[in-house]
Amino acid sequence: MSRSFSQIQLSKELNMVSDYFVWKSSQSEKPITNKKVQKLVYYAQAWNLVFSGGTNLFSDQIEAWMHGPAIRNLWHKYKKYGYQPISDIPQEVSISSETKTLLDEIWRVYGKYDASYLEALTHSEDPWLKAREGLDVDETSSIVITNDSMQRYYTALNA
Repeated sequence: MSRSFSQIQLSKELNMVSDYFVWKSSQSEKPITNKKVQKLVYYAQAWNLVFSGGTNLFSDQIEAWMHGPAIRNLWHKYKKYGYQPISDIPQEVSISSETKTLLDEIWRVYGKYDASYLEALTHSEDPWLKAREGLDVDETSSIVITNDSMQRYYTALNA
């Protein structure tokens, strides 16, 4: 039985993380698109896995799409914007100080780049490459990028 999008929900944690990045972009006066949110959320999950010893920031699965890591339900949340900046700006999100520190660091390191640069960056990194092994460049995919592959790869980068 298929489900419509209205029946599918983002986890509360993912919603807070994505809202934080959209809010942060408005505070920095840097437009943010669906594709850029996807990449920032991916890096937030990856680096949280490294710094927390394997604990998820959110439970939603990240898939290896042709334009880089993406979360299907998050894509649906912002799909009405297409490639345009997200204009519905949430209020400042209430998150723990630990999570805020992580997300602010992700924003500091990755937020300065546009979505296309972040797409190219993820395309050069093992978690996305290994998940898409054997697929054509323009082939659609719902293959999951595992937390284990992200944690191993980014832990090695951090060493």
